[in-house]
Amino acid sequence: QVQLVESGGGLVQSGGSLRLTCAASGNTDSIYAMGWYRAAPGQQRDLVAHMNFGRSPAYGNSVRGRFTLSRDSAKNTMYLQMNDLKPEDTAVYYCHAGVTVEHMFSDEWGQGTQVTVSS
Repeated sequence: QVQLVESGGGLVQSGGSLRLTCAASGNTDSIYAMGWYRAAPGQQRDLVAHMNFGRSPAYGNSVRGRFTLSRDSAKNTMYLQMNDLKPEDTAVYYCHAGVTVEHMFSDEWGQGTQVTVSS
């Protein structure tokens, strides 16, 4: 079992920055990928940034060049640095982990953290 805990959300003005943190615990050796998705009110959950371990991150079109995904493997923690935030970035941000155990694959999600960008 893997648990994910997000932190770092909040209210920021347009053009500002935030850094989200996702700390993984439990059977962390089973994690092969981590990243972030977001859901605006009434919208589906969309990709923000994601990384298969050992590969370069992939970014959603709307955040490429503004957001940076990084990982501290020693701490089992993933970070999302968000710069030049825009009101359309307002959403609940969810940490995701891809997990594999005995050739079975599953998804784990954090509880979400709210990011609100004011204009």
